[in-house]
Amino acid sequence: MRHPNSFTSAPQTTRREFIQRTGSAALLGALASGTGILRPMASAAEEPAAKPAPLVGSNVFAWTQYAKRDKKPFDIVETMSVMRDLGYDYLEPGMDFAHPDSIVKLADQMKSKGLKPVSLYCGPRLHEADKAKDVVAQLLAAAKVCKKCGFQVISCNVAPIGREKTDDELKTQVAALKDFGQGLKNLGLKLGVHHHMPEMANHAREFHYNFRNTDPGVVGFCYDVHWVWKGGIQPMDALREYDDRIVTWHIRQSRDGVWWEDLDTGDIDYAAIAQYVAEHKLARRFSVELAIEGKTLITRSVIENHRRSREFIRKVFGA
Repeated sequence: MRHPNSFTSAPQTTRREFIQRTGSAALLGALASGTGILRPMASAAEEPAAKPAPLVGSNVFAWTQYAKRDKKPFDIVETMSVMRDLGYDYLEPGMDFAHPDSIVKLADQMKSKGLKPVSLYCGPRLHEADKAKDVVAQLLAAAKVCKKCGFQVISCNVAPIGREKTDDELKTQVAALKDFGQGLKNLGLKLGVHHHMPEMANHAREFHYNFRNTDPGVVGFCYDVHWVWKGGIQPMDALREYDDRIVTWHIRQSRDGVWWEDLDTGDIDYAAIAQYVAEHKLARRFSVELAIEGKTLITRSVIENHRRSREFIRKVFGA
């Protein structure tokens, strides 16, 4: 299931109208940020930088799914207002890298609603030898705009092509990811490579190839725990092999393999993952990414499910 690369806003409605039509929810206030703890008896030069406060956001995907399910227009600006009131720090929308002006508009909308520009999601084609360099150049031109707007991470799921990519196509793709990642690094941004099921085919051939042939300091990992689990890799195994690459997270749950409507206990042991994150001081940009599939049982509104999921991240990850 792919994410759209750009979204248009429906006619504006009030937040009260939006909440009434999607179901009442008890909204939470904004979270206080934590600070790092200094070591006693150390000089200023020896002090480590303060640990960045965790950021908790939501990918736009579920919000669009619920709107479609309820036969209502999707209003991205109103969604931002609701997310702020639920205690989220950011929304992760699609990155329309062919139209950088849209990135400025998104960032301005986020800031006007009390959210932070943190991450954007894109799905470029990087496997074509005659086109990859031009695509990377276009991505980096858009990334300059992202940097000016305050974004931190670009989550990139390279486009699938309906079959496994050849060795030559994967070599081209990896070269492009290296160029893209290095360009982002030079700008002070981070690249997080994301995966869906196509990349997990044939014992996760493409998934591993992207990482085993690149530098962790250049090509990072947007760790979508559920897609990796669904692709046949145990979450803790992926952590142990690729923890030094993680720059951001996508968090979803299922029960008996079916996507659950909110974050709760289920097929993924998030408590164990949270413990590993804390012990290894991994990146703490958590994007809640709820989703609906055919067998998903929906008993609550999109707002209530995101409220409950925000509380789950707070309790389990301490964020």
